[in-house]
Amino acid sequence: MNDTELIIIGSGPAGVSAAEAFRQHNHDGRVQIVTDDAALPYERPPLSKEFLRGDAEPGDAELHPAQWFDENNIELVRTTGVEHIDPARHQLTAAGIRHSYRSLVLACGAKPSGFPVRGGEKALQLRSMADAQALRKAATKAGAAVVVGAGFIGCEAAASLAMRGVATTLVAPDPVPQAKRLGDEAGERIKRLVADAGARYVGSAHVSEVTDEAVHLDNGTRIDCDLVLAATGVTPQSDLAANAGIDTRDGRIVVDARMRTSVDNVYAAGDVALAYNSLADRPVAVEHWQDAMDQGALAGAAAAGRDGEWDAIPGFWTTIGEATLKYHAWGDGFDRARLIEHSGGFTAWYEARGVTVGVLTFNADDDYDRGEKLIRDRKPIPF
Repeated sequence: MNDTELIIIGSGPAGVSAAEAFRQHNHDGRVQIVTDDAALPYERPPLSKEFLRGDAEPGDAELHPAQWFDENNIELVRTTGVEHIDPARHQLTAAGIRHSYRSLVLACGAKPSGFPVRGGEKALQLRSMADAQALRKAATKAGAAVVVGAGFIGCEAAASLAMRGVATTLVAPDPVPQAKRLGDEAGERIKRLVADAGARYVGSAHVSEVTDEAVHLDNGTRIDCDLVLAATGVTPQSDLAANAGIDTRDGRIVVDARMRTSVDNVYAAGDVALAYNSLADRPVAVEHWQDAMDQGALAGAAAAGRDGEWDAIPGFWTTIGEATLKYHAWGDGFDRARLIEHSGGFTAWYEARGVTVGVLTFNADDDYDRGEKLIRDRKPIPF
């Protein structure tokens, strides 16, 4: 049994950020990051872009070099998984071994959602470095690919595969990508960016079957291919917390603005968390890289006895082919959208109940910064 000041479950951005923040305030306590990922902690955004295109290698995505963890006395504990948490005893069990902790950060992240169609198990996923390596290897031999799902990961991956010279089709249920999330006009612009990268978009379609040679759609269409990627969303890994009696809601771990769960000395951050945002004055679920890092830093600092609140406006950048989009939004809907064309780009503004709740930009950095301020100040969209 190990006595550890802080144990973090998960080696993604939230977990590593938590360890880094804790170490900044507590130089001596033992810190362990428990993970079932064999790779050195890495960034995920490059996996669907530079790495998939062959423009980067695994080391280029590392969050820190190996010596950084040694220099900061942060142990990486690789295991087959955590089986149980006992908050009353301040213990967890991983691979049959019990570990004691003073504080615990749950940065368990999310896993790819199932692809429940006949033959769906033949499709590749893209979440881990191991997934990315398998996908890139398959792409070197593929003549044609189908990407299922037109979220940002699906759009990025489809564009990257096409840029590799693979004939790529992006299949999704919406007429244009992300129509429900971003509106029809913005979705149409994203569809054009996917096409500019060389991929074909097939909307208003659902996959009914995957075979070794093709993807079959529910409208009778057959798309021949030798590579299929299911980019159909992720599911937060909150079962470990729920089974330990920690409050969850909608499949996520409920935390306050300081990342504290319902159990003393247990924190959660990143994709698995439903965190209270003090600026929005409500819980907000996010699956963005920067927000995971921000929340992880707050959790690690809180475990070290420091105060801080999550009040950032969620947001991220995405690159589809050669085009970079920037997005700030609360992510829970809008009742008015306005898209403004610019020379070489556009800005989509989103409003709900008379105040700005989101902005999406392409080649309009001033609007991106302006949008963040309008959201923070609860002002109307400017048009």
